[in-house]
Amino acid sequence: MGTNGHLFIGDRGKIVSDRRSYVLIPEKRQKEYGDPPKKLPRSVGHDQEWIEACKGGKPGGSNFDWAGPLTEVVLLGNVALHLQMKEELTRKKLLWDGPNLRFTNSDEANKYLRSEYRQGWAL
Repeated sequence: MGTNGHLFIGDRGKIVSDRRSYVLIPEKRQKEYGDPPKKLPRSVGHDQEWIEACKGGKPGGSNFDWAGPLTEVVLLGNVALHLQMKEELTRKKLLWDGPNLRFTNSDEANKYLRSEYRQGWAL
């Protein structure tokens, strides 16, 4: 499995994966199933998708309408992992108000959402 492998254990067998390939166990299940169907169209490449979208073609595979909210969730995880937050988070959940970009139940967590910039520097 290398350094980034996965083992899924189910009622009818196991799946071992290293993100590039998979193996069903027992081997008999692998032979029965064969290769998985390709359900998603294959990408022409991130850069080429971006260029085609800029020229009015179809939106890229990592379009902002879903990549933006996904990034928001990942960055919120950084707040939750902040050393000063760990003790508070063992006692309660953080409740996120997406439209207002703030936690509704933790002023402490809200402190980590924005940086104060030095004088002369602003966004």
